[in-house]
Amino acid sequence: MAERDRRWSLARAFMEREGLDALLVFGEHEDAGPAAVAYDTWFTNGRPGTTVVFPRPGEPISLLPAPMFILDHLESTRQGDIMWIPPKNLRSFRASGALVETLTELGLAKGTIGVVGLGPHLPWHPEGIVPFQLWNNVLTRLPEAEFRSVDSALAAITMRLSDEEVAAVRHSAGIGEAMVRAMVETAAAGVSESEVYAAGMAAGYARGTIPAAMMFSSGPNPISSGWPRWGYRPQAPRILRDGDVIYSEVFCNFGGRHTQHQVTITIGDVHEDFHRAGRVVRESYDAGLEALRPGRTFGELVDAIHKPLDAADGSMFLIAVHSLNPGLAVGKGRGDIGRLPGAETYPPVPDGHPTFMADLELAPGMTFVLEPQFAVGGHLVHIGGTVIVGEDQPIELNPYTAQILPAAGTTRPTPK
Repeated sequence: MAERDRRWSLARAFMEREGLDALLVFGEHEDAGPAAVAYDTWFTNGRPGTTVVFPRPGEPISLLPAPMFILDHLESTRQGDIMWIPPKNLRSFRASGALVETLTELGLAKGTIGVVGLGPHLPWHPEGIVPFQLWNNVLTRLPEAEFRSVDSALAAITMRLSDEEVAAVRHSAGIGEAMVRAMVETAAAGVSESEVYAAGMAAGYARGTIPAAMMFSSGPNPISSGWPRWGYRPQAPRILRDGDVIYSEVFCNFGGRHTQHQVTITIGDVHEDFHRAGRVVRESYDAGLEALRPGRTFGELVDAIHKPLDAADGSMFLIAVHSLNPGLAVGKGRGDIGRLPGAETYPPVPDGHPTFMADLELAPGMTFVLEPQFAVGGHLVHIGGTVIVGEDQPIELNPYTAQILPAAGTTRPTPK
C-alpha cells in the first residue's frame, strides 16, 4: 500500500503541476504482448486492459472491459489479496457510454483532462491506442471538456522506479535469465525449434510468471525478429542443424515490471563472421554500460552505444537501446535493411530514425535494455539484457546474455 500511495501522490502532483482536473488512462488488452500500453496497471496494480479515471481530488475509478474482471477482483479479495481499487470504485464496462457517465458523475464534463493513450507508444503505436469510434463518441457527448495528450509527460514520472519496483525488476531479470539457460541447455543439432522455445517458456511459468511470447528464429544466418513462423503460419518447426544460430528476444514480466533478454545461441561450429560480429556488439554493450550514469542524457547513451557499431565494417538493422518500465525512450535506428540481398524487391525502408526522448536525463531507478546487434558478412549477432541506472555505477542484471552462448543440449540424429 505504500507503493500505491507513492504512485497516487506522484499522479496528484503531476495533475496539480499541469493544471489538470483528472487523468484518463487507457490500457491495452492483456494479451497485447511485449511493449504493451499498460499504464492502467501503474494505478491499479491489477489485471491489464482497463480504463482508469483519476480525479485530482479523489480516488481512481477503474472501468473494466468485461464482467469477468469483477470475478477476478472478487476471487482475489476472497483469497486475501490487498486490492488497490475497492469494489465501490469499479465500473462493469469501459465503453464510451460508461466512460462519459463516469466523467459526468465526477463533475468533469467541463474539466481539463489529461489523456494517456492518444500520444505515441513506440514501437507499435506511434499515434496512440484509443479506438476512433469510442473517442469520437466521447468528444461528441462532452463538447465542453478539454482533453490533452499527456502520454510522454506521465511516462517521465513513472520511469524512476522505487526500491520495491527495482526488487521486482531484479526478480523478473532472474526469471528471464533462467528461461535463457533452459533454452541453451535444450538447444542442439537434431532438436526442434519448438522444443527450445517450450523449454524457455516453461522455465518462466515454473517460476511464477506468464512471460510474453518471445521472438525466435534459427538458421545458418537468420535475420528475422518476430514470432517463430510456425507460430502464425501452418508449418512445422525447423530442426536445428550443426552450424545454426538461434536468435531470440525473451520478455519477462513480474508484478508489472518488465525485463528483456537478447539471445544468440550457436549450434556447433558456426561461421567466423559471427565471432567477429560478437566482438563488435560486446564493445558496444560495454560502451553503453560506461555511459549509463545519472545526469547524462538518453541521447548521450545512444551515441556511446552506436560509436563502436558505426566504426565497424558491417550492418545494423534494429535499435540498440530503449527504456523499459515504460518502453518509451527509443534509440536511433540505422537503416541497413535495404542493403540485404533480396531487399530490392521490397518497399523501401527509411535510412534510419532519430532518437526519441534524446533529452531525457538519466536518473537512478530508470531501467533500460542494452541490445546491440550487428552483422558481419550477413552473419548477425544480437546480445544484451536489462540494466538499471544506479546512484553512481550501472546495475547490470543480465551479464549472461551479454555474450554469444554455445548450445549445451544433447545432439540427435538430424533428418536428411
